[in-house]
Amino acid sequence: QVRLVESGGGLVRPGGSLRLSCAASEGLFRFYKNAWYRQAPGKQRELVADMTHGSEIKYADFVKGRFTISRDFGDNTVYLQMNTLKPEDTAVYYCNMKTLLGGDYWGQGTTVTVSS
Repeated sequence: QVRLVESGGGLVRPGGSLRLSCAASEGLFRFYKNAWYRQAPGKQRELVADMTHGSEIKYADFVKGRFTISRDFGDNTVYLQMNTLKPEDTAVYYCNMKTLLGGDYWGQGTTVTVSS
């Protein structure tokens, strides 16, 4: 069973930065897509950014130019660098990884709070 463990969330002031990490229990080569989603209180979960095995990257419009998704195959870890954070970025951030055979795995989430 694949396990994904997120870390790096916390409380940050507007304009600040955080880097989220998602450590996978198996090699990243298994997954054709790595992604970050978020869910704010009272809202539906939404895609923040994703990266295919071929390194094609997609960002939600609301994070373009501020967030960067990356990965390290050696550490089996996917990252989300978040800069210029805004109060509306407050949410639980989830790591997601998919395989070509239909595997769809989620982490437990890490909470990001942007507040002064």
